[in-house]
Amino acid sequence: MIRRILVALSGTRYTEAAVRYAVELAHQHGAEIAGVTDVDVASVENVGPVPIGAAASAKGLVEHRYRVTTGRIEEAIRHFETVCSQEQVQYTVHRELGEPFDHLISLWRYHDLTIAGIQGLFEYDILHKPDDVIIRLIREGVRPILAVAPEYQLIERVLIAYNGSMASAKAMKRFLQMHLWPGMKVRLVCFELEKADAEKLLADAAAYCRTHGYEPETEWIEGPAHKRLLEHAAATETDLIVMGSSGRARIFRQIMGDTALHAIRNAQIPLFLAQ
Repeated sequence: MIRRILVALSGTRYTEAAVRYAVELAHQHGAEIAGVTDVDVASVENVGPVPIGAAASAKGLVEHRYRVTTGRIEEAIRHFETVCSQEQVQYTVHRELGEPFDHLISLWRYHDLTIAGIQGLFEYDILHKPDDVIIRLIREGVRPILAVAPEYQLIERVLIAYNGSMASAKAMKRFLQMHLWPGMKVRLVCFELEKADAEKLLADAAAYCRTHGYEPETEWIEGPAHKRLLEHAAATETDLIVMGSSGRARIFRQIMGDTALHAIRNAQIPLFLAQ
């Protein structure tokens, strides 16, 4: 059950889908939505090294970036307000200038779910590695996150990547307990482990799913998850992937590099990221 949803109004190609998912979930759960947007002034002003005599050109570039950024933000806010009003969903808008991460993390403390673009939170075509935004949010403890793709699609078939680890178990449990889409079909998939070990884990996980009202399919797939996960999701026409994550800074990239990090950088469908 969720009551408060936080959605990033990034002004990028992910915004429309993020808003649509937020409104859909707000209707299903009787939730309210908070739209948040920030102008990351430091990123806007960072144009790199400025050659001697090019200060005026650099200033013009900064001013152009600022106009484009604020224009996209205002367009995103208008879209959000229009959709929420039409759908009769209770909403608020948070506008800030400054560091978007700090503001979003502060608001997250009082919301049940954060929705943002997989690779487009506050990029505005400025950040060179926009996927690192999601990674940083996870590392800072912002979970669960529904990281959406640019195109909205109904969530009917869900793949839960499960390997018995604490991270994957917590993600599975959090997702099932939230009942985001009650009518969805669940598929539990285990990669990399020996077949006998995987089948035991899958049987136990399936039993847990049934206690929450879902009768899952299960499958063991030989090979590393980071190479097979997205391929399998596409083959089974999956609409959403549920994955665990770790916030421990020193090993974060090592863990995410094999599974979730690859998915964040390559997925064409939404990801539910939790711990």
